[in-house]
Amino acid sequence: MTFAVSMAVLLAALLHAAWNAMIKGGGDALHDTAGIIVGAMLIALPFALVVPFPAPVAWPFIAASVTVHLAYYALMIAAYRAGDLSLVYPLMRGVAPLVTAVAGIAVLGETPPSLAWLGMLLISAGVVLLGFRALGHAPARAAVGYALANAAVIALYTLIDGQGARVSGNAWSYIVWLFVFDGIPFSLWMLATRRDSFLAHLRQRSRRVFVGGGLSAAAYAISVWAMTKAPVALVASLRETSVLFATLIGARLLRERLSARRWSGVVAVVAGVIALKAA
Repeated sequence: MTFAVSMAVLLAALLHAAWNAMIKGGGDALHDTAGIIVGAMLIALPFALVVPFPAPVAWPFIAASVTVHLAYYALMIAAYRAGDLSLVYPLMRGVAPLVTAVAGIAVLGETPPSLAWLGMLLISAGVVLLGFRALGHAPARAAVGYALANAAVIALYTLIDGQGARVSGNAWSYIVWLFVFDGIPFSLWMLATRRDSFLAHLRQRSRRVFVGGGLSAAAYAISVWAMTKAPVALVASLRETSVLFATLIGARLLRERLSARRWSGVVAVVAGVIALKAA
C-alpha cells in the first residue's frame, strides 16, 4: 500500500467516525441514519450523469451490496440505541477486519502474512477490553450482540464491494451507482412506515442530511477506491483507525465516559492496525 493510499484511508476513517458520531449525538438514530442515507444518494446523483455505467459483471455485486447494507443499517441503529458510541463503534469496526481477512482467503485468495495476523489478534484483544467492562448489564449485552453481528455484515459488504469495484472497469462508477441505489430501499421503507416524520426530518435537518450524507459517501468512496489499489484486508484494517477517532469524539463531544480498560482496548486496536500496516 502506497503512502498516498494509506493517507486516503486514514482520512476515510476520520470521516466515517464523524458521521457515526452525528447519528449517536442526534437523539434519533433511525431518522438520522435515514437522512444520511438519503443525503449520500442525493449527492451521488449528479455524478451518475458524468461517470460511465459499470460493466455488466459489476451489477450483481451492486445489488448484493445494497441488500447487505440494509442489514448493516438495521443493526447499526439497534446497536446505537443500546450502547455508547465508544463501546459499540469499536466492536463493530474492530472485529470486521479479522472476519474480512479470514473470508478473503477463500473469496479473494488474499492470504495475509504473519505480521498481519498478529495485528488482527491485537485488534481482537482490544475489542475484548473495550467491551468487557459493561457485559454485566443487559443493555450492554444487547449492544455487544448487535455490534458483533454487524461486524460480520461489514466484512461481507467489504468483500462484495472490493471485488465489485475491481471488476467494474471503473471504481468511481461503481461507487456512484452503489450510493444511488443504496438509498432507494431504505427511503421507500421510511416513506411507507413513517412518511410524515421522515419528510419532516428531512426538511428540518436538511443541513445534517447533506453534511452527514457527504461524510458517509466520501468515507466509503475512498475505502472502495483504495481496495482497487491494495489488498482488501489491509484496507479494511487500516480504516479501523476510525475506532480511535470515534472514541475521542464520544469522549469529548458526546461526553461518554472512558475507563482505563477502554483506553487500553483502544491502544491495543491501534497497535494491531499499525502491525497490519507494517505487514
